[in-house]
Amino acid sequence: MISASEFRKGVTFEIDGEPFVVIDFQHVKPGKGAAFVRTKYKSLISGTIREQAFNPSEKFPRAHIETKEMQYLYSEGDLYYFMDNETYDQIPLSIEQVEDAILFMKENDNATLKFYKGNCFQVEAPNFVILEVVEAEPGVKGDTATNVTKKAKVETGAEVIVPQFVNEGDKIKIDTRTGEYLSRA
Repeated sequence: MISASEFRKGVTFEIDGEPFVVIDFQHVKPGKGAAFVRTKYKSLISGTIREQAFNPSEKFPRAHIETKEMQYLYSEGDLYYFMDNETYDQIPLSIEQVEDAILFMKENDNATLKFYKGNCFQVEAPNFVILEVVEAEPGVKGDTATNVTKKAKVETGAEVIVPQFVNEGDKIKIDTRTGEYLSRA
């Protein structure tokens, strides 16, 4: 059990059997009345964000989140198969579970999967990946104005905004958290 007075960023807890993570908190002690903890928290399952004030003595069960490093093997239809690197067990995940991460992952890449009560609720690609550009408009010679960008498609199907000088066949480094181009590799 965790009390509301122990809330910090990143702390996980349960309300009515649903896991949440604290995004922001503030301990408030007004001049009159009892102290309270103003909390902004996010559902780990649905992603909805809520704001609520709690009495500091309120207690909640801790949400135990299991994190595993797993390897993306292949996709078949609407399912994406991941293998546990320690036990070699394979689990299929639906597009809804992997949609953000799969845009930046190739087969045999490692990913971080988060589980709550044995069910995967989040797949995270590595923070930085190097992918090959398979489709890009050709750069216009002489167009050297600063910050001229264009869209490019990488080998996984994701579209990334890149500088004018990036061409098909180039390998680029991408930040998967924001989907932004970082540099040529």
